Amino acid sequence: MPRIHPAAIVSPRAEIADDAEIGPFCIVADRVRIGAGTVLSSFVTLLDFVEIGAACRLEQHVVLGGEPQDHSFRGEESWVRIGDSVTLRENVTVHRATGEYESTVVGDGAFLMEGVHIGHNASVGRRVTMANKSALSGFCSVGDDAVIGGMAGLHQFVRVGALCMIGGLTKVVKDVPPYLTADGRPAVIYGLNRIGMRRAGMDSASRDLVRSIYDELFRGGLPFRAALERLAESDRGGTPEARGILSFCGQSRRGMTIWTSGRSRRREDGED
Repeated sequence: MPRIHPAAIVSPRAEIADDAEIGPFCIVADRVRIGAGTVLSSFVTLLDFVEIGAACRLEQHVVLGGEPQDHSFRGEESWVRIGDSVTLRENVTVHRATGEYESTVVGDGAFLMEGVHIGHNASVGRRVTMANKSALSGFCSVGDDAVIGGMAGLHQFVRVGALCMIGGLTKVVKDVPPYLTADGRPAVIYGLNRIGMRRAGMDSASRDLVRSIYDELFRGGLPFRAALERLAESDRGGTPEARGILSFCGQSRRGMTIWTSGRSRRREDGED
């Protein structure tokens, strides 16, 4: 049987793994699923339509499953889905999605620090780190292994690609493609996230390939869409890195964040 503190309020209809732990003053509603080895420390609130994977850790005052802050929501069934090995620190909030059977998703291994908010229909990739008080508006997405700095905010429908690094206090109003660093209000791109790429196991040839792709897209002299088409037709267009970048850019609804030049480029050159 799961270990449930006598001061917790847990619905008998909730589906809870045998080795899960629920601490004092937690509230668990009817339509909740909690995976094996997951721990709710204390004062955690899980409202209806929440699914949590295995080996997760939820700290004090986490609230999952609140209704979306969206005028179009009409009370339909929608979910919050948390993957395996996710850490949610104090005061994290994740809202349900708008739309019948739609979900707000936090991927495996994500680490959301104190006060992070994930808005309705947002998608957080695997192993993403979000620092204190950062937030995603509705329909945002963050790719695998990205890092979002403290108190950074994403406008609705904005996407951040895999292995990006977003600086603290950054206001992100347009998409940031994979492997890049961005900072500022509004955000601008400063260069490649070479440290993150190395940590992810990308060798120097792959990092140089990514740099050459972005040189062509942002500095090649063609309009961005034309540069994407030329890249797709080139020899590099079939590489995994190029396919990922092309796919990301081709799906943009908000447009691309601009890339600074000059000083930031010289700084990037000195990293490797």
